[in-house]
This record gives sequence, structure tokens and C-alpha cells, in this order.
Amino acid sequence: MRPRWLCRVCAAPWPCQPARLLLLMEYRRDRVALSVYLAGCLFDATADLLTLNPRPEPSPGELFDRFLAWAAA
Repeated sequence: MRPRWLCRVCAAPWPCQPARLLLLMEYRRDRVALSVYLAGCLFDATADLLTLNPRPEPSPGELFDRFLAWAAA
């Protein structure tokens, strides 16, 4: 659910655990493409979330962990 970047199913911050599993399955043969997709989502989410709340919350580090760090593991 944009611009808050919550899951439409469980209302947790997206990508939630079920979304992560689905993304890993969808991109199982191309982890680079998954990282590129998530980097685009991170870019969009940063803009959306800063528009909603000019004080950076969540922090840039938290957004990185939420969108990209888990996919590299």
C-alpha cells in the first residue's frame, strides 16, 4: 500500500516475510534482478516516506535493511 509501503495482505512494512519469500521464489534464477528491483523500490519508498514525514523515519539504514540487506544473504 503506497505511499506508506505496507503489505496489502498483513499490513506489515513491505516487504514483509511472506513477500520476501515470494520475491525469492520469483527471482530464484536471477538474484541480481531481484536486487535491482528492490533498489528501485527503496528509491520510491524513500521519496514516498519522506513526503509523508519529512523527519527521516525509518532511518536510511533501516530502509536499506528492509529493502536490500535481506536479499543479499
